[in-house]
Amino acid sequence: MIRAAVVGAAGYAGGELARLLSGHPEVELAQVTSSRLAGRWLHAAHPNLRGVSELRFVDEADLAPCDVLFLALGHGEAAQRIERYAGLAERVVDLSADFRLNDAAAYERWYGAPHPAPEWLGRFTYGLPEVSREALRGARYASGVGCNATAANLALLPLARSGVLERVVLEVKVGSSEGGAQAGPASHHPERAGCLRSFAPTGHRHQAELELVLGPQEVHFSATAVERVRGVLCTAHAFLTEDLEEKDVWRLYREHYASEPFVRLVKERTGLYRYPEPKLLAGTNWCDVGFERDPASRRLVVMSALDNLMKGAAGTAVQCMNLMCGLDETAGLGFPGLHPCE
Repeated sequence: MIRAAVVGAAGYAGGELARLLSGHPEVELAQVTSSRLAGRWLHAAHPNLRGVSELRFVDEADLAPCDVLFLALGHGEAAQRIERYAGLAERVVDLSADFRLNDAAAYERWYGAPHPAPEWLGRFTYGLPEVSREALRGARYASGVGCNATAANLALLPLARSGVLERVVLEVKVGSSEGGAQAGPASHHPERAGCLRSFAPTGHRHQAELELVLGPQEVHFSATAVERVRGVLCTAHAFLTEDLEEKDVWRLYREHYASEPFVRLVKERTGLYRYPEPKLLAGTNWCDVGFERDPASRRLVVMSALDNLMKGAAGTAVQCMNLMCGLDETAGLGFPGLHPCE
């Protein structure tokens, strides 16, 4: 049995990690940390885990060695203490942005400050199994992924890899949980309620991950906050180098994702849910991808949806752990979602 611990377990992503690991058939969740809530029950922060786990939060100073250490901290915190964390566990999965990029100059460009531990950047494997699966097998260190970047990358990866993507203009619509569990002015309910707020028309930091995964593509990326808690919906206007028929697009996406356990193609002729819908993915590790071809141009509209706390954070982190530890990649990630749901 693999002993795991979650640092920063009081946050939303940390809570999802605790939920997933508590039900994982090959894992014992040994410790959860929160300096603010040390001594209190895990379900004090995550009431959905009442009766599921009898753990109490411990202060990070009391963290014991384990097999796999998950870091669910604010950006910049893991990098400052990575030497200590690496000394506590054989394998580390960091959900923050601290080790997503493999270049210190790129990190400083996108995050506005020098990296606290640049010598560690090359030791981490980018934690998106659909991109880095073989590198993750047996790896010691895996980074997290950006939820918006993951939705965009999985929407566009087949086009980029096949060389038919000329340029793309995309927007992601995101729920409030993306902002984390600690309230701020932008997430205060009277300010957030009823809003469709364009908060990053240009310059979103997750674009760095698009460049990392998709390569030297012309990508224009915007982000909009919408009034929901969970979910990301990416709408990408992809302009192609050639005029592909719909059957060609189908073949391209089917071939690329045929063996992927957590990517589904969703494009129906009839019904209410003909295209990807984040509502149906709450709590799941799926990313749904669909498309619609513009018959009047070389524009292909590609849509993708996921739960930002799952496939965009904790779910993918557990999927990485499974690969790193030689387990079934899908272990502990079988929840299919709910319908109907709020």
